Amino acid sequence: MATFTNQATLRYNNITVSSNIVTGEITEVLEAEKTAVSDAYSPGETLTYAVSLVNSGDTALTGITVTDDLGAYDYNGMSLVPLTYVDGSVNLFADGVLQPAPAVTAGDTLVISGITVPANGNAVIIYQASANEFAPAETGSQITNTAAISGAGIPGTSVSAVVPAENEAILSISKSLSPCEVSGNGQITYTFLIQNTGNTPESTAVINDTFDPVLNNISVDIGGGTAEKSTDYTYDELTGEFATVSGAFTVPAAAFTRDPVTGACTVVPGTTAVTVTGTL
Repeated sequence: MATFTNQATLRYNNITVSSNIVTGEITEVLEAEKTAVSDAYSPGETLTYAVSLVNSGDTALTGITVTDDLGAYDYNGMSLVPLTYVDGSVNLFADGVLQPAPAVTAGDTLVISGITVPANGNAVIIYQASANEFAPAETGSQITNTAAISGAGIPGTSVSAVVPAENEAILSISKSLSPCEVSGNGQITYTFLIQNTGNTPESTAVINDTFDPVLNNISVDIGGGTAEKSTDYTYDELTGEFATVSGAFTVPAAAFTRDPVTGACTVVPGTTAVTVTGTL
């Protein structure tokens, strides 16, 4: 609540007299709050936001507009927008009851208009936006998303929600064989490429495979160095079951670069290769 003061003066016969000072208080008829359902985000992930409006007055508030900046931030003199509105995701509730969809205009900002908040009631607007190529992903990054609320008879106000970037490893694995054609008793090499598109290195990952046909006299290379049986991997020459030992390799975190012209983020995965060579 805001307070204000006022004082009058009285002038007569070159004399000025001041009145007492009166103090008033403006009570907020409309209170707003913005929350993010997600605790953290990763590139491409969809985030859900809720804007809550509470009307403490005896008259319904109509024609309210919520303008969301979709997390816009400055980078090298550019305004980058890290969130993309998910089309059709807006839901409006009044006193807990789903209402007809309000008018929505989406672009670099999201404008939701035609909202009514019942007298002595509340309205909640729920919508989704996905983290796009402008969403920073480095450790310590965050998206600050601000919504401005406006309408006749209410003071302009804004509310924000901050969501940090997820600190995690995001791994994928691919397997290749060389050569693809081999004679009996020939030698082949399996190569496992592990990629990390997350912002945190990972050292506990384990590769499991069963070679069919079984390989004999295998040699294993991890990250360019010779691996030792039992210490770095296990292998059963009767069943062909192969597994690396947890901690035998580390997949480094991805590197994140920016296009100097557009400001778009590019992910360069961290990689580690494991090769297994043996005879059939």
